[in-house]
Amino acid sequence: MSGRFAARLVVSISGADVGRRISLRRRLPTGGYSDVVGVLESWSGGVLTVRRRDGELVEIPEKIMVAAKVVPPQPPPRRRPRRDD
Repeated sequence: MSGRFAARLVVSISGADVGRRISLRRRLPTGGYSDVVGVLESWSGGVLTVRRRDGELVEIPEKIMVAAKVVPPQPPPRRRPRRDD
C-alpha cells in the first residue's frame, strides 16, 4: 500500500449559500493552493465575494475554486473567567 493519500476535492456550495460561512480552496497562479474562510457575500458573474473575519472582502473567480463547503458559524470569543477576590 502506498504512503500517499488521495484527497477528493469537492465544491459543495452554490449561490443559495450566500450569507453562510464557507471554507474555500483556490488554485494560485504559482500552482499552489490558498484557503479562504468567511461569509459568502455574493456569487455573481462567475465571481464569489467572501468576507473574512477581519472584514476584508476577497473576490475569487469561480474557475480557480477547487473545493468549497459550508462550515459552522464562528463561535463567540472566549471570555476570561471571573476572579473572585
